Amino acid sequence: MQVQNLKDEVITKELVFEEYPVLRTLYGERGHHFKILENFFRVHLTLKGNHVFITGEPLDSELAEKAIEELYGLIKSGYNIYPADVEYASRIILENPKANLKDIFLDTIFVTSGRKIISPKGVTQKKYIEAIRRSEVVFGIGPAGTGKTYLAVAMAVSYLMKGEVNRIILVRPAVEAGEKLGFLPGDITEKVNPYLRPLYDALYDMLSFDKVVRLFQKGVIEIAPLAFMRGRTLNEAFIILDEAQNTTSEQMKMFLTRLGQNSKAVITGDITQIDLPDVKKSGLVEAIEILEGINGISFVYFTKKDVVRHPIVQKIIEAYERKEKQNKKEED
Repeated sequence: MQVQNLKDEVITKELVFEEYPVLRTLYGERGHHFKILENFFRVHLTLKGNHVFITGEPLDSELAEKAIEELYGLIKSGYNIYPADVEYASRIILENPKANLKDIFLDTIFVTSGRKIISPKGVTQKKYIEAIRRSEVVFGIGPAGTGKTYLAVAMAVSYLMKGEVNRIILVRPAVEAGEKLGFLPGDITEKVNPYLRPLYDALYDMLSFDKVVRLFQKGVIEIAPLAFMRGRTLNEAFIILDEAQNTTSEQMKMFLTRLGQNSKAVITGDITQIDLPDVKKSGLVEAIEILEGINGISFVYFTKKDVVRHPIVQKIIEAYERKEKQNKKEED
């Protein structure tokens, strides 16, 4: 049923759902999920029994209806929904009204030891994991908070658990400007650990602490600075190079030529946060120029819209972008 008020171009749509428990889950505790939807789509939602009333401008109401129906179907399929999922889903529908949330959220990458399901939270993340499945080498390029490294680690763990690779190798430039570790206190492990900590954090989020320790002890998982890759050939391995924007051209070429038989490599980085000296060209930037279009190599580009951390992160990125544009105008 649809009632239209021609005076202020506001309409009210009535949606009827068969399963009230599913609808109640969608409503959320104290209506929290509905409040998120109202903020994203600029509508007013009312729940009465198994009826949902959407009041707002026609286009906004139509998008809100799409989001509600998609989320309802997702919950009905057994997906445990959280407020963050409602936010991700809302962003997806706003960017692509034809998107199918089931195709995205139910594409399970890995189930952690704590029964936490890891799955893509947006269209670009979905493209990213599909590219990893399809290609031998994948570049994930974009700002912080878009899930590039986390999803790559999840895919690596999934491949390991399924027996599709024998080991995982996680690599990072140890420091931002050429791996100059000598001034740091401690042995080599103590020197590089601070720079590799994000990779440890991702692993501990997916596997129990004891299991991670055992896999390290057996050499099944290895985390190392990029300099340690020279001269190696890595067979039957899932290799991730993180913070690749801070590699030199020589380092990037060295890393890419380590790939052996039945191996897969994922390279992640943010070309807006290059910390190399001005005289050094980023190996990631050069790789984009040289390798794009080669069969078996995929490039997936994330934007600020793909940020899946706290919503404030997206606002921070936008603020810095505005400042950079202003600085460029002043220089010109």
